[in-house]
Amino acid sequence: MTMIEKKPHILFLDRRSGVPLYCQIQERLLAQIQSGEFKPGQPLPSIQQIASSMGVSYMTVRQAMRALNDSGVLDTRQGIGTFVSGIKMERDFRQVLSFTEETCARGSKPSSKVLSFDIQSPTPKVQKALRLKDKDLVYNLCRVRYGDKVPMGIEYSSLPVQLFPGLIEDFNPEGSLYIELDRKYGVQLMVTDEVIEVGIATAEEARLLEIAPQSPVFLFTRISYIENGIPVEHAKSVYSGERYKIINRLMRTKH
Repeated sequence: MTMIEKKPHILFLDRRSGVPLYCQIQERLLAQIQSGEFKPGQPLPSIQQIASSMGVSYMTVRQAMRALNDSGVLDTRQGIGTFVSGIKMERDFRQVLSFTEETCARGSKPSSKVLSFDIQSPTPKVQKALRLKDKDLVYNLCRVRYGDKVPMGIEYSSLPVQLFPGLIEDFNPEGSLYIELDRKYGVQLMVTDEVIEVGIATAEEARLLEIAPQSPVFLFTRISYIENGIPVEHAKSVYSGERYKIINRLMRTKH
C-alpha cells in the first residue's frame, strides 16, 4: 500500500466541480505536505501510482506535480524521483557561518560526502589569495554538503599546510572544518570576503547535486581571515539555486 492510498478521503476529486482536476490534485498533495504526511526530503509515490489511486491520467498528475515543482514545494531529481523540498537554505551575509552552523540553525541535519582530501601545490589564484610563497603547500578538501540528506552544494576548500600541521591525519573531513580549526588550532574565522555569481551546473555538478543538467547555481568564492587579518582559507562553492537563497541587510547612511 502506498502512502497515497493510506488516506483516500484526502485525495477525493470532485469531477463535477469547475476546478480543473490537476488543480485539485495539486491542492490535495499540498495538504498532505502541510499536514506532515509527506516530510521534507521524503520521496513521493510515482506519477503512475498517484494517477492509478486517483483514477486520472498520467498527464493530469504530471501537470499538478510540475506546478508544485515550479513553486519549490517539490524537487524532482532526474532518474531518482520526486521529493518534498525543505525550506531553502539561507545564506546570511551578516554573519560568518559555516555550512554546518547554517544547516543546524534552520533545524536540519548536516552531513558531507568527501570527494577528495589531499595536499597539493596551490593554484596561482589560491597562492595569491592566501599570500603563500612559491614552495608552500595547501590542503585541498572537496565535499558535497547535505542538509537532511538532500545535496545542497559542492565545496572546494584550500588551507595553508604550515598553519595547520597534522590536519589531514587528524581531521574527519565528513565533520565541520571550522569546528576542527577552533578545537585543535584555536583558529576562528572572523572576517570573509565573498563574491557571488550565478552560473549553470556542469554535467558533473548536476550529477552530484542530483539536479537537472544546466540548472541555475550560485557560485561562491570566499576568502576567510582570522582576527589579525591573515587569510587562512580559500573556498569555492557551487550551490543549487533551487535549494538556496541569499539574505542580506542593507542600510542607508545618513548624509
